Amino acid sequence: MSTDVPGGRLSLAETTKAAPAAGNAGRRVARRRLGPGRPIPYGRALGPLLLLAVWSAGSATGLIDARNLSAPWTVVTTAGDLIADGRLQSNVWTSTERALSGLAYGTAAGLLLALIAGLSRLGEGVIDGPVQIKRGIPSLALIPLLILWFGIGESMKVITIALGAFVPVYIHTHNGLRTIDSRYVELAETLGLSRPRFLLHIVLPGALPGFLLGMRFAVTAAWLALAVVEQVNATSGIGYMMGLARTYGQTDIIIVGLVVYGLLGLLSDGLVRLVERKVLSWRRTLAG
Repeated sequence: MSTDVPGGRLSLAETTKAAPAAGNAGRRVARRRLGPGRPIPYGRALGPLLLLAVWSAGSATGLIDARNLSAPWTVVTTAGDLIADGRLQSNVWTSTERALSGLAYGTAAGLLLALIAGLSRLGEGVIDGPVQIKRGIPSLALIPLLILWFGIGESMKVITIALGAFVPVYIHTHNGLRTIDSRYVELAETLGLSRPRFLLHIVLPGALPGFLLGMRFAVTAAWLALAVVEQVNATSGIGYMMGLARTYGQTDIIIVGLVVYGLLGLLSDGLVRLVERKVLSWRRTLAG
């Protein structure tokens, strides 16, 4: 039996062989279209560059009033002046020290409590409930209470930042522990692994993706909390510099502070992402 085609005739066997090949080709084309595609070099810079272009065009044409938002070139000039007299470096160092201190305390507390709650039913019953309650209360809403307890000094600022970083580390690490395949635990019990070796070979690799995801949220929360606490009786830091500029209507200095906050947050998130790619290089994801 044969089939008529333009330019000749195909046998039934040839037609049968051609059909799956055409179907496979169609599936391959469809499969290529499902993913996000290849990474674009410096693709993450496209959004900020577009925003900068709109800002520059608006300032150059007068659509953006310089009294409300200084032009980009004015902000660059102001940043140069602040760097020249050393004020920007000093304030950035103070803010970075506060943020890193709070992040370190919050990460340590979140990781420790997540391990206790994730590896013990009793620990989960005691710890998880209060943490979930804290999760529903914004850390910044606790500032009035923290001021009454710790005053308006550095301790209050660092504790507020730590509370903001603590919750995401705990939540994602605890979730990573709870989603470890129970078959690995049974295998460890069958092999008679000791508790330290169980933690090293089963718990740590299983919880690491969740912990690193929590760290990405934690570094962002740390910078957000820092931006607020530095408005409370601070005598140094980026927030103090911006508050002083607000008093005198210096929008260019305020924009410099916002840009610095954004760059610090972007840099810290990029560092965590870099560690994540190196440590979890065995995972195949859409990120490539």
